[in-house]
Amino acid sequence: MSAIPGADLRFIVHDLSAFPLVRARPDAVRPGYAVAWEEEMQALLDRGTPFVVIFSGPQPEETHEDRRRRALWLKRSREVLGLICKGMIVVEESRSRRLVMEAQALMAEKAFGVPARVVASEAGVEEAARDLLARG
Repeated sequence: MSAIPGADLRFIVHDLSAFPLVRARPDAVRPGYAVAWEEEMQALLDRGTPFVVIFSGPQPEETHEDRRRRALWLKRSREVLGLICKGMIVVEESRSRRLVMEAQALMAEKAFGVPARVVASEAGVEEAARDLLARG
């Protein structure tokens, strides 16, 4: 057994290869995926090491049940999530979609206590991540 909480968990929904930059894997979004998402997010919080989550590329639609389950977990975990998850970064190349996502990001930030940034390209991810992680 590893001394790091969650180290033995095989991550499916999140790519931790560049931790503390955690990339969401859009191809993992399938009906019922929220169970794995919840386990992985909890393992990330249990580590206690600050991180940011990055979403890039088209994000698939999730089922109502998956969305509901994730929303309940986010509400339950809001306090500790806000302490350890330093932010979410969305990569969106389309200017018009970026404007919509920026408005959605503000609502998500208020609802879940995690800062959200929308950047135009992968080139903006590292700078946004550094900024979010530096916020202590």
